[in-house]
Amino acid sequence: MARRRLSHKGTLVLDSEGLSKLIADDETVVALVAEARSRGMEVVICSLTIIEAVHARNKARLSWLLSGLRVIPVGDEEAKAASALLMGAGLHGHKYAIDAAVAEAALRQQRPLAMLTSYIDDMAKLCGDRVRLVAV
Repeated sequence: MARRRLSHKGTLVLDSEGLSKLIADDETVVALVAEARSRGMEVVICSLTIIEAVHARNKARLSWLLSGLRVIPVGDEEAKAASALLMGAGLHGHKYAIDAAVAEAALRQQRPLAMLTSYIDDMAKLCGDRVRLVAV
C-alpha cells in the first residue's frame, strides 16, 4: 500500500470511520494520526462523531483516545451552518445530518485541512475542495 502523506501544521479531522478505526487500532489510521501530530497538526473530531463511533466494547479506549483529541462542539450556529451546507449540496438532513456537522466543523479549522473519512463522495459534496479527503 502506498504511504499517504499529510501537510505540515494545520488540522486533521476524523469522521466516524476515522475515529472508529483509531479505536480499533487500525495500523494505517494510527500511523496517519501519529504523522499528523509529528508535523504539528491538531487532531480533532466533531462532538457528534462520538455518537457514531461508540460501542459498549470500546468505551474505555474511546475515553482514553478522546483525552488526546480536541472535540468540537455543535451549537445552534454550527447546526444552522451545517444545514446550509446540506442545502447547498442538495442533500437531506435525515441521512446526512452528522456528516454535515462534521464537514461544518472541519471547515472552521486551521488550514491546511485533511479529513480521514470513508465517505469521500458525500464529504466532497459538503466540503468542496476546501478539505483534503483521505480515504480510510
